[in-house]
Amino acid sequence: MNVIPNCLIGKTVLFIGAVFPEPKSSAAGVRILQLIDFFKLHGCILHFVTDAELSDFSAPLEDLGVSFCQVKLNDSSFNDFVAGLQPDIVIFDRFMTEEKYGWRVKDVCPQAMLILDMEDFHALRIARQYAVKKGLDSKLANLYIEATFRELASIFRCDLTLVISRVEMEILTQKMGVSESLLHYLPLFVSPSGDEESRPKFSARKHFMTIGNFKHPPNLDAVLVLKNQLWSEIRRALPEAELHIYGAYSNDAVSKLNSAKDGFIIKGRAEDVHETLSQYRVLLAPLRFGAGLKGKLLDSMNAGTPSITTAIGAEGIACAEEWSGVVTDNNEDFIQAAVQLYQIENNWQVAVAKGDIILQNAFKSSLFDRDLLEKVCFLQQNLNSSRQSNFIGAMLQQQAFNATKYMSKWIEEKNKKVT
Repeated sequence: MNVIPNCLIGKTVLFIGAVFPEPKSSAAGVRILQLIDFFKLHGCILHFVTDAELSDFSAPLEDLGVSFCQVKLNDSSFNDFVAGLQPDIVIFDRFMTEEKYGWRVKDVCPQAMLILDMEDFHALRIARQYAVKKGLDSKLANLYIEATFRELASIFRCDLTLVISRVEMEILTQKMGVSESLLHYLPLFVSPSGDEESRPKFSARKHFMTIGNFKHPPNLDAVLVLKNQLWSEIRRALPEAELHIYGAYSNDAVSKLNSAKDGFIIKGRAEDVHETLSQYRVLLAPLRFGAGLKGKLLDSMNAGTPSITTAIGAEGIACAEEWSGVVTDNNEDFIQAAVQLYQIENNWQVAVAKGDIILQNAFKSSLFDRDLLEKVCFLQQNLNSSRQSNFIGAMLQQQAFNATKYMSKWIEEKNKKVT
């Protein structure tokens, strides 16, 4: 195997976050920390900024060797900060962050490599949500919406975009004309949490569970589907079973769904996702819309907990035949599969083994480290020629992008007059 020259040693990398990463709250928080780990492993000097507030659940970035600070939105002090830092690479956490800060970085550090981490295809998730609300199949989602044009513009303005799902890679390249040279497939990674043999076995587990950040609309929708369409029939077949619902940022509307007599229990935040998942026999995830990779389903495989989910839930992870459990969009099939997987130990063991195979073959960080390093180093060495071949990106820098720029400048001047 050829040794890759490490061009990243000593390079300054600036992460601009939509929020402070909360790995115990969402897969998005896990994703940012995985990128931080990659650049730290390869010898970079790391900085993180955001205009969001710290929370009790924010990751301890300083303990990870990452300098961080809060910045003001629509304020030229950000330009001064970046000009003083002179980062070699700037990583935007989702397209909304690139919209706010990309032009500022470009103004003061024109030679910094710009990387967009999509997290998920935001516009695809929104379009699917619109379709479901209209009573349509999510496959009929109309992507000709404002969010799509904004997200695509961010992709073209950046030198590289990290895409979390192969399905979304295909949509971007085949349906939207984005060059593969601007994209790089990089899924969520799953690190084994321990010896597979030490995980609780079938007989040591009981009850169903689901989990998801309640700020994320697909998760709340899935809980409502469980409450209103699925759980009563599962409970009728398994009267001793309960469904425990976990998730960060619950609210009164979620709390009101709690019903002890029906075995529908709202549990709140899970402090240790792996330990929590390991207590349960089956995870239920009837997701009707969404995008990207569903972290809860990868986590459930890692904990040896099979799942019943939908095609949206399994998208980008594995096909139905290979799934660690059952994939179905039919409510009756979902209910039957949940009951059978809960009761039949052999089916459960087969599902657990399938999950281990999926993680081993497709979601280990070692499978992707080399390719990402090669891609970033190649771009660093060929940044100017790469930008010259991205005509649409250059056009957007001169035209539509300026609307965001001058609106931000107008807000800044307005704020000065108020103070």
